[in-house]
Amino acid sequence: MKYLGLDLGTKTLGLALSDPLGMIASSYKILRHNEDYDSLLPMLKEEIDKNQVGALVLGLPKNMNNSIGERGEIALEFQKKLETELKLPVYMQDERLTTKQAESLLISNDTSRKKRKKVIDSLAATIILQSYLDRKEK
Repeated sequence: MKYLGLDLGTKTLGLALSDPLGMIASSYKILRHNEDYDSLLPMLKEEIDKNQVGALVLGLPKNMNNSIGERGEIALEFQKKLETELKLPVYMQDERLTTKQAESLLISNDTSRKKRKKVIDSLAATIILQSYLDRKEK
């Protein structure tokens, strides 16, 4: 089964896609929304249908003390909306420090600041999805 990884930011939604066996995550694309989360639903439906996705993995931003803050609450509300509208399971994956990891990886690969800005959200989604896939296998 294919999974679609999601990194919900304030202006963009980073997407990552797994292989058909659900073992390897790859960066896919970025959708823009400017905090109009409802506008993402038809775009996501199109991507899900096109790629024959069976489940979603949404990053859950937690505070370092493991509590759920404002961004985490927004992600949990988005999870409910996705499950209701898209009729697919949505698994939550702790996303603490994934954007930092993505940025470090891009810097170590000498990616320019301008290019980093364009791909960081989909790379963070890839890290979120791969973390879930690795944990699921155990």
